[in-house]
Amino acid sequence: MREQLKMREIHKNPRGGDVRRNPENFIFDERKRLYFENSLSKPANINESPQIPISVYLAVQNRLLRETLVRLFQKQPGIAVVGESQYYQPTNGYPAAPPCDILLLDSLSTVHARNLIEELNERTSKTKVVLFGMDEDEECFLKAVRLGVCGYLLKDASSAEIISAVRGVARGEAACPPRLCMILFRSLVQEFRQRAGMDEHAACRKIGLTYRQRELIALVATGLTNKEIAARLNISEYTVKNHVHRIMRHVEADSRQEAVDVIRAGGFLPKA
Repeated sequence: MREQLKMREIHKNPRGGDVRRNPENFIFDERKRLYFENSLSKPANINESPQIPISVYLAVQNRLLRETLVRLFQKQPGIAVVGESQYYQPTNGYPAAPPCDILLLDSLSTVHARNLIEELNERTSKTKVVLFGMDEDEECFLKAVRLGVCGYLLKDASSAEIISAVRGVARGEAACPPRLCMILFRSLVQEFRQRAGMDEHAACRKIGLTYRQRELIALVATGLTNKEIAARLNISEYTVKNHVHRIMRHVEADSRQEAVDVIRAGGFLPKA
């Protein structure tokens, strides 16, 4: 089994003493070594483009877990562990963000972790953050998304799921449990409605229209006839006519167009 990879690897100098390599050079050398190993183990194919390994830095507080993950990733083709520590702490002369493709974090609770993620986004760094070992907490998940993380894995995630998430995020995908994904969609819809002043309940109270009536008036605004609206909503033309009359009564309008203009002025319908 290969020796664990460190951000700073010590090499013997033929003239005596030790030489410490810069982490960025180390990453390049490690990728180059893996590339040549893969080239030797596979038959040559002139049509196949060279694959650069995904560089991963592990910032994991639990040492046993950290060492286990290092061994796990070292067995994976196309992935290079370029560093591991309890948490990433920049030192003088080294970049504030780890020079890697994927930064794997096991906590978002520390100020240092949050500041590091924010700095990565501000600097438009190529490094993408994946959180693992997290609780299924909606507030924590949404906070992580707003900070800019690309992956959010729960405590019960398997080793295969962690590897799959790393590969997926490296390809430009996002990784999170389906239930939390739905929470993200709902949160975006709610924020959009609040920003646009289109909160559904507020619109109901303000205009006094049901969901069906709001759906119908939006079609009226496009210029459709009662018959066309009935076909679109799969209801009778008589029902459409009744809804239109009720809407006109609600907004005290004398015509369909006036009803549309009043509702549009109230901010419910988009401007023409």
